[in-house]
Amino acid sequence: MRKAAVLFNARSGGRRKRRESDLREILKILSEAGVEAELVRTQSSADAAEQARQAIRNGCDTVLACGGDGTIHDVIQGIAGSQAALGVIPMGTANALAHDLGVPREPARAVQAALKGIRRRIALGQVTVNGPLDTPVTRYFTVAVGIGVDAHLFYKLHAGTKQRLGMGAYYAKAWHLWCTHRMAGFQVQLSPGTSEEVLHRGITEVLAVRIRNFGGVLQEPSRLAYLIYVIRGMLHAHWRVQGVELGSRKSLHCSPSPIAGNGGNCKVYVEADGELVGTLPAEIKMVPDALTVLLPGK
Repeated sequence: MRKAAVLFNARSGGRRKRRESDLREILKILSEAGVEAELVRTQSSADAAEQARQAIRNGCDTVLACGGDGTIHDVIQGIAGSQAALGVIPMGTANALAHDLGVPREPARAVQAALKGIRRRIALGQVTVNGPLDTPVTRYFTVAVGIGVDAHLFYKLHAGTKQRLGMGAYYAKAWHLWCTHRMAGFQVQLSPGTSEEVLHRGITEVLAVRIRNFGGVLQEPSRLAYLIYVIRGMLHAHWRVQGVELGSRKSLHCSPSPIAGNGGNCKVYVEADGELVGTLPAEIKMVPDALTVLLPGK
């Protein structure tokens, strides 16, 4: 690591006074290691992607994303396909990618691990959805894409509530949706266009998961199954839930249900890495050799 951009999402997580202290410590550690580093504050998703691209144009070989999974999601839109490396400094509400990579939770230790990190090229997930004004939107993702009830939660969850309550806000909203939300069914084609193609109808939830420690599901339209799955997550349990199917695929296509009376006219939302990206239809696939990440050195 010779030159790095430290991208900090001012909207990510809480404890802002503590975050300022963490940022000063991060810059100090980089400077003492002989790394030319600049702190770049982001205010929006578009900001983060463009600022990451600009950092690479300015000669940065590393972009350190300081925030949660949403911050990383924004940053990779600007660095995917380049040779610059992504370093993860967990400072958000949820830090699933950091946990999956084994990055230390404390920002100072995380940047020290990045300095000793091993550069590895990895695959990214990619999702194309129906975006604003009915135009296609394509996004890379590192953790997961959620379609259905999961994405509807992010549609309803206000960012300010998320910052104040953290993961408690997710669970509270999940309980509320279980009681009130009309689950719109849609159809899913697994491995479309191949000999392994499988069609599922009446699905109410899909999680297309890229990381190891998350768990992918196809959920049937059962309010009880959804409730049990939420409780399972809260308890960090691993029991099997009836109506939830786990599988492994490299691609899938989700589209609104053509069946009248099954929510076919309702919008079905799509989220990627905890960020709302659009509505169905959606195409999800893996893109090999798409991103360089810094894995913690031993």
